[in-house]
Amino acid sequence: MDRNSAIGLTVIAVLILLYLNFFSPTPQPEQSRPAQITATDSTTIKKRDASQLTSDGPDSSLIRQYGQLSSYLTGTKEIIKVENNDLNLTFSNTGTIEQVELRKFRSYAQKPLLLASASTNQFALKTQYEGKEIDLYRLYYQYQNEKRGDTTVLVFIAKVSETSSLKHIYTIPPSGYEIGYQLEVSGISLTNDQLSYQWNDHILLQEKDIVDSRSRTTINYFTANGDFEDLNEASKELETEASANPLKWVAIRQKFFISSIIAKNSFAGGEVSTSVNELNTEIVKDASIKLFIPRQDATSGKAKFNYYFGPNDYEVIKDVTPGFSRNLPLGWPPVIWVNKFLILPIFKFLSQFIGNYGIIIIILVLIIKLILSPLSYKSYIGMAKMKLLKPELDVIKDKYGDNMTQIQAEQMKLYQQVGVSPFSGCIPLLLQMPILFAMFYFFPYSIELRQKAFLWADDLSTYDSIATLPFSIPFYGSHVSLFVLLMTASTLVSTWQNNQMSSVQGPMKSMGYLMPVIFMFVLNSFSAALSFYYFVSNLVTFAQQAIIRRFVDDTKIKAVMDDHRKKMESGTSTGTKSKFMSKLQQAMKASEEARKNAKK
Repeated sequence: MDRNSAIGLTVIAVLILLYLNFFSPTPQPEQSRPAQITATDSTTIKKRDASQLTSDGPDSSLIRQYGQLSSYLTGTKEIIKVENNDLNLTFSNTGTIEQVELRKFRSYAQKPLLLASASTNQFALKTQYEGKEIDLYRLYYQYQNEKRGDTTVLVFIAKVSETSSLKHIYTIPPSGYEIGYQLEVSGISLTNDQLSYQWNDHILLQEKDIVDSRSRTTINYFTANGDFEDLNEASKELETEASANPLKWVAIRQKFFISSIIAKNSFAGGEVSTSVNELNTEIVKDASIKLFIPRQDATSGKAKFNYYFGPNDYEVIKDVTPGFSRNLPLGWPPVIWVNKFLILPIFKFLSQFIGNYGIIIIILVLIIKLILSPLSYKSYIGMAKMKLLKPELDVIKDKYGDNMTQIQAEQMKLYQQVGVSPFSGCIPLLLQMPILFAMFYFFPYSIELRQKAFLWADDLSTYDSIATLPFSIPFYGSHVSLFVLLMTASTLVSTWQNNQMSSVQGPMKSMGYLMPVIFMFVLNSFSAALSFYYFVSNLVTFAQQAIIRRFVDDTKIKAVMDDHRKKMESGTSTGTKSKFMSKLQQAMKASEEARKNAKK
């Protein structure tokens, strides 16, 4: 590894650190069956009897304030349970969702995985009626269920008169993670232009590491203009944003799961916020959503929405609604293209035939290395040429001493004479950067790896811990990840191996050994799959270089370089010079002239 390659590697490492900090991866499906409903009453329409209306009926003050709606302000809370192949749902006769359980997933503690529950989620739908503010989710509705094919339709209704009513209509398909929801206001005069929909979610911890979960939990939203916005997921402070533009959907995105409301038309605007109480080890974050529903939509039958409660799986969310797939952070171009069109398809294809995800990662490494083998070969050849030039480069350094401008000019002249690019070892590494960044996004958010064990790692989606320290080391943590140690050791060996072919000396040579140690701290709490990938990648690199050495003859390379030098000296070849090299030489020449003028 020559001086330029060392500089390139250092730049790459700095880019990775900056990228991470500022732009920062099942059970067999049951047989399809229609959604089932269990209610507290077996009748189709649940009504309150006369005794309930007499004993629990509204008092005169409620009647004066809310008129005909006052009879629905008192009652007894009742629970209705509905299930399909993917969700266990619980509704309340107040017209709201009480609980959402994902049937095919469990928490890290192997408890039911709840994306909503009565104790952690609060819904409100506020408007004005008869000049007074009222929460439509605090009324006690009659309810009924219907079957439309294999879809269950649950209707909550407050019938004020023959022509006036409030309805909340939920449609539950036989499978899937989407729930239809419609608000209908008929014949009831609401005095404000917008209804205020509010959703507060105290997000429960579902994964092993609460620190990692907090740093990957946020609120995303998508405007009617096609703009994707999000709150700072890494922030521990109160994060809040307001949008006066129409919104299509808002999502509470956890590391592996999403809770979202999606408008068929659009919301008139909204406000979102997140906050963290670091003392509470059961709640990841507090998320708050406030959206505005146009009154005209509610009274004209256009207030139609979908809830999505499900996995943050690209294959599932990509077809939910436009822009929804961006809830899965796959990076920015060109990193996102690498993930979408290379890593994800390969990973999905392999998982169809192989159940062990450690084996899948090994095969993925082999495929990626095979694709990148031409670049690896060019990089090795470039390093071999620089190694052969090292004696002449050392002579130039000794001849011109501290005059760095003259040294660089003479080095460039030498490179041109022998037909060598000083960046031949660095450029192939830079071209591999999108794949390097892609892995940093893919593995931590890959739900396929969630709770998948391999060797000593019980969950490849989070860190593998072989020991717990009695204290916490800054930037490292209180656990020891063996995959990270193996990755670091193999990287240090690889660096030593490359330095045998390098012309770089002094501090730059030591820098190559420092970077793996830095990454040992950075990756200690990352996904075990990521560090295992790089460990295997290093092993494959050793094998790759051993194979290349068997087919690369330094004597032949030197003969080619000497032949090029002779042609240049005889004038039979003028050599080819890139625009970059020409500009670089011109800059060096101008710098040398300026130095001489300053000296005079």
